[in-house]
Amino acid sequence: MNYQGQIFDHRQPAKTGVLLVNLGTPEAPTAAALKTYLKEFLSDPRVVEIPRLLWWLILRGIILNVRPKKSAAAYAKVWASQGSPLAIYTRAQAHQLAMQLNRDYNEQIIVAWAMRYGKPAIGTTLQNLLDQGVRQLLVLPLYPQYSAATTGSTFDALAKDFIKRRWLPGLRFVNSYHDHPHYIQALTSHIKNHWQAHGKAEKLIFSYHGVPLRYLHNGDPYHCQCLKTTRLVAERLGLGDDEYVTSFQSRFGREAWLQPYTDETLKSLPGQGVKAVQVICPGFAADCLETLEEIAQENRHVFLEAGGEHYEYIAALNDSAEHMALLKELVYENLQGWQLTPESPEQLQRRAERANACQHNQKS
Repeated sequence: MNYQGQIFDHRQPAKTGVLLVNLGTPEAPTAAALKTYLKEFLSDPRVVEIPRLLWWLILRGIILNVRPKKSAAAYAKVWASQGSPLAIYTRAQAHQLAMQLNRDYNEQIIVAWAMRYGKPAIGTTLQNLLDQGVRQLLVLPLYPQYSAATTGSTFDALAKDFIKRRWLPGLRFVNSYHDHPHYIQALTSHIKNHWQAHGKAEKLIFSYHGVPLRYLHNGDPYHCQCLKTTRLVAERLGLGDDEYVTSFQSRFGREAWLQPYTDETLKSLPGQGVKAVQVICPGFAADCLETLEEIAQENRHVFLEAGGEHYEYIAALNDSAEHMALLKELVYENLQGWQLTPESPEQLQRRAERANACQHNQKS
């Protein structure tokens, strides 16, 4: 029996689990829900790397008293009847992946999804997978570019859960896929499809979530991986150096973050004669508040007010066919070498009989 009361049955077939993990979302677009979500998110030392006591005073004394109401208003702009866009798309990705994998692996694989912050929680989802007989677990954080604040934090959550368990599943963990050929192809095809439907703008902006500049100086590879993703996609698209730019969004606080900043880049482009832009956010596996409200809405106003004339946001890969082909390929590659042949009822029965015999001998 493990720490949460799971009882192992020798007749239960061993399964392989695939766990998709994304950042997180509040349960509702309300100030109360945002306060709960932001408290968990911003309390993570991977997310905010400043002395804990100082940050505790800032978080509890200022941020959690001011930001929830503002964030709730922003979430209300993008909230759907089925919930937050991030949850909707992540759920759809897991559902489609499960259907594809089980056609190929004879129902041996259980696909689940979880959020690093909020619900469904990683610990709860792990328990559900283990209760279903998962003995081999592949964890795929949906962050193409590695950062300690995202992918690293996901591993922290796994480790925190695992340290309490007696019997751990075999574990494989995908730490990035920023230059995976199928990822680059998915982005390239996605952009070309948008161009076919809407035409090509003067400049394509690759906007990634920002992190403080000191994270780069401390050894985080995120900045380099973002630049590589951009370079590989631009090469596949045949873009010249003057036809695209990499920028970083969503900064807060007074310290320097990765540059150039997306909003300042958009402000400057009309003055350089660029009147039409398209923006894509390759670091987001699914559309969320940052893409649908900050990029698609706020930054549109920034560009148009600066003198721009045409602004388009190119949606995230979401549950598109190109994206699902990438996720399936990542899973296939990382399942190599694991036993995926289903156990027959006869094998399970013999295993249970041997186990009962061993237990009887121990009692004797």
